[in-house]
Amino acid sequence: QVQLVESGGGLVQAGGSLRLSCAASGLTVSRYAMGWFRQGPGEEREFVAGITWSGGNTYYAGSVKGRFTISRDNAENTVYLQMNSLKPEDTAVYYCAALGRTSEWLPRRANDYDYWGQGTQVTVSS
Repeated sequence: QVQLVESGGGLVQAGGSLRLSCAASGLTVSRYAMGWFRQGPGEEREFVAGITWSGGNTYYAGSVKGRFTISRDNAENTVYLQMNSLKPEDTAVYYCAALGRTSEWLPRRANDYDYWGQGTQVTVSS
């Protein structure tokens, strides 16, 4: 049984930082592509960042490139999203997702992922 549990969200002022964590069980993060998505009120879930199963490649949405960093700790079986220089438009529920097969493919569409966490709220005040 696969479980992805996000944590680290909260309220922060614009310009601040947060680090989100995604702890996995029932799945080894080093064997699967992992992604972070976010969904604002009334909006569709959008790709934020991803890391391939090999860890060799990372991808970012244009809106967060240079500010967010995705990383992985294989020993802790956890994926992180370091978010710096936060803006009010980053406010959303952030979700961790896993592709349920070993592939160098890093999907950007939410429907392509097999497993999801419950989400963690990030609110950035101006």
